[in-house]
Amino acid sequence: METITVERTIDAPVGAVFDWISHAHNYTRIPLVLHERLAVPGAEAPYGLGAVRFLIWVMGVFWERITAYDPPRSFEYHVYRCFPPARHELGRVEFTETAGGTRVVWTTVVELRFPLIGALLTRRVARPLLTYAFGRVLDAATRQLTATS
Repeated sequence: METITVERTIDAPVGAVFDWISHAHNYTRIPLVLHERLAVPGAEAPYGLGAVRFLIWVMGVFWERITAYDPPRSFEYHVYRCFPPARHELGRVEFTETAGGTRVVWTTVVELRFPLIGALLTRRVARPLLTYAFGRVLDAATRQLTATS
């Protein structure tokens, strides 16, 4: 299993950053995300606890369930089905108010499921791709949330 963490400080209020990143449809603002659909709304908010989101990225297809939702501090998700096949143990995004805005820490724990070479592919392919993709989502959030400041 590989733990992948991407961090960024966004010069915007913690509530606005949480709202933007927790709303997965915003991910379609980057070319890497081809489609997003909220399949099942959450209990407290559309993308809240229990929500199921379906995403098509250029690198795969993902069905995710929101398993924890604590606005504006954090949310967690579990990828319960995907292609290419992978084992997913954690998806967590944390938000901390700082003097410079909001510190975002996006962490996922994953391993591609390919006999004999899954760990190698995860390290050499999935890690850099996910790091890049999460970074681009945070870039898009930064652009949109700081353009109106």
